[in-house]
Amino acid sequence: MILTGDCIAEMARLEAGSADLVFADPPYNLQLGGDLHRPDGSEVDAVTAEWDRFDSFESYDRFTRAWLGEARRVLKPDGALWVIGSYHNIFRVGAALQDLGFWVMNDIIWVKANPMPNFRGTRFTNAHETLIWAARSRTGRPTFNYQAMKALNEDLQMRSDWWLPLCTGAERVKIDGVKAHPTQKPEALLQRVLLATSAPGDLVLDPFAGTGTTGAVARRLGRRFIGIERDSGYARLAEARIAAVEPLAAADLDVTAGPRAERRIPFGALVETGRLKPGTLLVCPRRRARARVRADGSLALPGGRSGSIHQVGAAVQGTPSCNGWTFWHVEERGRLVPIDALRAELRAAAGGA
Repeated sequence: MILTGDCIAEMARLEAGSADLVFADPPYNLQLGGDLHRPDGSEVDAVTAEWDRFDSFESYDRFTRAWLGEARRVLKPDGALWVIGSYHNIFRVGAALQDLGFWVMNDIIWVKANPMPNFRGTRFTNAHETLIWAARSRTGRPTFNYQAMKALNEDLQMRSDWWLPLCTGAERVKIDGVKAHPTQKPEALLQRVLLATSAPGDLVLDPFAGTGTTGAVARRLGRRFIGIERDSGYARLAEARIAAVEPLAAADLDVTAGPRAERRIPFGALVETGRLKPGTLLVCPRRRARARVRADGSLALPGGRSGSIHQVGAAVQGTPSCNGWTFWHVEERGRLVPIDALRAELRAAAGGA
């Protein structure tokens, strides 16, 4: 849904601890004194709207602390916030969110593939914007789909510099051929944010909804969405845009998950379910070490030492630690099968992750 009104007042009406993720694209307070012109006299299509103007840094800071405070109240204990900005405002926003108790996880540099040039040649071209990803608190454990981001990046860790183009072409919302909003963000940026730090069914809140980019991506990815927009014209555009989005099928929303996302299966469960019987001999890959399975899920070496699959595996190798799931094998019809394969069978029978 899109709520039309002031973001601070509308967030105050929302239930505390109800949102999983907040994505905020607040006014940047660009401090433009008037219209901008190129050296040839033509006008630059810059952000000069009233909603981006503040009387002073102090008034901008008060506004920032107010909306961040409400956003933090609305977030669940393990929720997280994303906020995007430029050099005009992001450092002030960052200080405010730290003062309010947020815990910074990363800052992300969105490198624009096609930035607007600096027409007067008086500064470097502004070719990036900064996003801050912050947990609600230092003790929070926000969602992070690490393996999904790695898969998206050809099995390499996703870095904190994201090379993505500006919003252009058919994606740009227009009215009579003119772009409706001057700072519409590309859907690719929001897709990466939501895939990385939320899950299907999560509630995503955008206090500065604009023309609905966050909502459109959220609907496509099976997330629930609340947007707040004080401009009724933008709100209507956002509602129509979001309603036109076709959600992905449930099967297409699955992402690559790492071992931490899988159901924990203790070794003793293999004994309890009969996949390994007490007295079964386990061997190492080269059959140089053997250990007997006991009724309580521990292993015993011929010399009398006993312990968990990890402790006993480390003992026979003389190492400080061992992954017993991959070290120990059971012999089946002349071939060695890692006990991790038996764990995978049990996990699948129990319903997966």
